[in-house]
Amino acid sequence: MARQKKHEKEPNHERWLVSYADFITLLFAVFVTLYAMGQSDKKKVEQVIQSMRESFGFTTTGSAPKPAVLDTTDLRIIPSLSPDLANKGRSQGQGAGKGKVRAEEKDFRAIKAAMEAYLVKQGAQEKVSVGITRRGLVVSLKEAGFFDSGSAIVRESAYPLLAKVAESLAGYANGIRVEGHTDTVPMSSHQFPSNWELSTARATNIVHFLTKSYDFDPTAISAAGFGEFRPIADNATADGRSKNRRVDIVLLSGEGEKAEPETTPKQ
Repeated sequence: MARQKKHEKEPNHERWLVSYADFITLLFAVFVTLYAMGQSDKKKVEQVIQSMRESFGFTTTGSAPKPAVLDTTDLRIIPSLSPDLANKGRSQGQGAGKGKVRAEEKDFRAIKAAMEAYLVKQGAQEKVSVGITRRGLVVSLKEAGFFDSGSAIVRESAYPLLAKVAESLAGYANGIRVEGHTDTVPMSSHQFPSNWELSTARATNIVHFLTKSYDFDPTAISAAGFGEFRPIADNATADGRSKNRRVDIVLLSGEGEKAEPETTPKQ
């Protein structure tokens, strides 16, 4: 009797599922990696904020805060950024103008366009405005985004935005003026007897940030407080008063620098 022939197996037409499953697995791994990379920035920001809180003397242990502040003023030096951000700032501004270039009108326009695009992306147009005048590039920090009413202490939530502003200006050798302004609402407190003191303290705090965290040349930067006497809007309306409460960081043009005192007095 002849041996019965074995029935051949039919070919498997679903082997493509194996390759498809491998592809899906790799795609999933890519998205997990991208997500993890995105989370690292948030962790750095949290570390920066925690470092700043500790520098101010605030702890999370429930003990009483120990703010290092003078009895007669509300002025506090803004602490340094985390090492990564601080080193990035210092690499862009090597102190005393080393490695920096002078910004001209075309540079002012480029900085303005880049900063405005960033502000739109972050939804921060109401916190910072940028303009160009004969004096140079003017970056206005609105009180609503950076300070509590009647206070010269920069809000913790404003540190990343302030760092971005500093980073945008750090690579230029132009002189810088930081100018504090208020509205006409009278200020009278133990810390600030008038708007002069409040506007000057706010400007000085910003100068401390620029020189300490980003190595801006101290000989090329100055702070001034104008109180309520340099308004840019009508103080008769709430919207106008809001616009007047600001700190202007001015990256000076050549013409603007002519009004600045000379670094070395003539013999």
